[in-house]
Amino acid sequence: MLLAEMTWPEVAALPRETPVIFPVAALEQHGPHMPLFTDSVLMGEVARRAHEALGSRVLMAPLQWLGNSHHHLDFPGTLSAQPRLYLDLLGGLLENFIAHGFTRLLILNGHGGNDVPGRQAVFEVRQNHRQRRDLLLLFATYWNLAPMAANAHPGLEQTQMGHACEWETSMMLRLHPQWVKNHAQTGSVGFGNPFEPASRGWTMPDRSAEGHVGQPSLASAEKGEALLGCFAQGVVELVNRMLAWDGSAWEG
Repeated sequence: MLLAEMTWPEVAALPRETPVIFPVAALEQHGPHMPLFTDSVLMGEVARRAHEALGSRVLMAPLQWLGNSHHHLDFPGTLSAQPRLYLDLLGGLLENFIAHGFTRLLILNGHGGNDVPGRQAVFEVRQNHRQRRDLLLLFATYWNLAPMAANAHPGLEQTQMGHACEWETSMMLRLHPQWVKNHAQTGSVGFGNPFEPASRGWTMPDRSAEGHVGQPSLASAEKGEALLGCFAQGVVELVNRMLAWDGSAWEG
C-alpha cells in the first residue's frame, strides 16, 4: 500500500500492526560521472521492488529525498539538512505514526550519512515512549540488509558499498544509463583504513578529490540488476521479520 495514494479513512482502517516504511535518502554529489540524485533514485527503486513483493502487508511512505550530507558540501549541487534538524525530522516521522496508533515502524535508508542521525532518532523516540512494550522502531540501511551482496553477480570485484562506485554506478546503469557520464574513464579510489576500529570525523575531500570511492569503471547494468534484486530481497526479509514479531519479544 502506498501512503501517498490513500485517503485518511483508508489509513485509519488499517491494522495498527501493519509495518510502516519510511524510505530516506539524499541529494548530493556522486563523483564526476554520476547524478546528484543517485541515492534517492536507488533507494526509490529498492523500495519499489520490496513493496511490489510485499503488497498490502505494508504501508510505504513517499521517499524523503533530503538527507544529512554536510560531508559533501565542498562539491557544488549538494543539498543537506543540518544534522540536528535532520535527526528531528526523522524522529517526527516516527512520532506522527505513533500518534496515529501504528506500532511497527521502519526508517529505510539509502545514504550512508543518514546512518548516525537515523540510529539516534530511533533511540530518542523509543525513550520518549519508555512505558510502551508494543513498539518496534527500526532503522536500516538497505545495503546492510544483504550481507552476501558481493556475491550477487560473479563479475563483482568490490566487496562492499562505496560511493559512486562499482555497485552504485552499476545500479544507475541499469535504471538510467543516460545519467551516467564516462564512468569507464573514472579512476579508482581505495577505501583505505581511516584509523579503524575508531570512527573518524571526515569530509569527502579527506578521502577523494573527485568525490567518489571505489571502482566505477567496473560497473555494468547486469551487475546493477543483480544488486537491486539482492537489496530488495534483503528489505523483504526484514519486513517479514517485522510481520512475524509477537509484539513484545526482544528478538525477531
